Amino acid sequence: MSLVPRSLRKMRIIAVPLTRPKLSSQMKTDPRQSLIYYQFQFSFPKPPSSDISSLMGRSTRARSGWLPEGGIVNFLQTKAAETWAEFGKADQGSWKLKLYQMGERLVDRMEFEELALKCIDPSLGPSLAHPPPGLKKKHRVCILTIRCRCVPSRPQQIPLVYPPSSSSDTESLHHLGAFLEHRMPRHRRGFYLWMFIAPFTAPFMIIPVIPNVPFFFCVWRSWSHYKAYRATQYLQNLLVNDVIVPERSDALDAIICECSAPVPSGKESQDISPSKVQDHEFLLTREAVPAIISLFELKQSVHTDLYRAIEQARLRIESGSRISP
Repeated sequence: MSLVPRSLRKMRIIAVPLTRPKLSSQMKTDPRQSLIYYQFQFSFPKPPSSDISSLMGRSTRARSGWLPEGGIVNFLQTKAAETWAEFGKADQGSWKLKLYQMGERLVDRMEFEELALKCIDPSLGPSLAHPPPGLKKKHRVCILTIRCRCVPSRPQQIPLVYPPSSSSDTESLHHLGAFLEHRMPRHRRGFYLWMFIAPFTAPFMIIPVIPNVPFFFCVWRSWSHYKAYRATQYLQNLLVNDVIVPERSDALDAIICECSAPVPSGKESQDISPSKVQDHEFLLTREAVPAIISLFELKQSVHTDLYRAIEQARLRIESGSRISP
């Protein structure tokens, strides 16, 4: 039985196993040896500003009329996404369409772990780990109570949904924690690296017709790593504060068992590194994606994310490289 109220079911983390080692159980919780696709869903609405104002005993200052409703950062992100989508609708043969197609190929080459993490918006999740500046500790749980009216007596919890046949409560939490510890320094380095490279693209600004694509690419990669880095910090704080709780899903387990990848045989097994075939097994195929989307009522865009994750997992094993880069 789920420990989370029905009204909070949309706030969850879905752990979909892709591969796992056939060795000791300790290696199964190592993110460098076992691949899991995490689908993060933080979509809880923000509380009315009047409630928070009365709680802290002070009124909320009215937003300036010239500022966007969702904030400047969200406005710029939305505007950039709309502009990029317009590039995809450009005429055949135009530089905009070619740039769009090249950009989509680059996205497919990005690690699926980074793409999943950078989509997390901490402002839409529980604020226990990130209280407003100057707010006293005694008010943290109270604000959570306002944002979670259906459970006024306890802090909000987020379920970590996992298939029981491939993991347990303890293992699922341990893998998520190890996954965050592994990704955090990587995204921190990526943020500073691309930010350092960006100024060296300034000479491309002398071309007046075509935008400075290298500069915008460096800024985009730096921003992507920054968002993923902040997401790992946020999730780690939630994990430490026991906000994330494991939850078994027999339905997800049935889908994975039914659509599990067959063991390569014959000519297929000769094309793959023997040690990798022996040490790792595939747990998910493309056939399972529609069923998972339907089970959890996910957005259609998750189709592409899951397909990308499955393909990258296959390439990592078949190439004989490290499972987690």
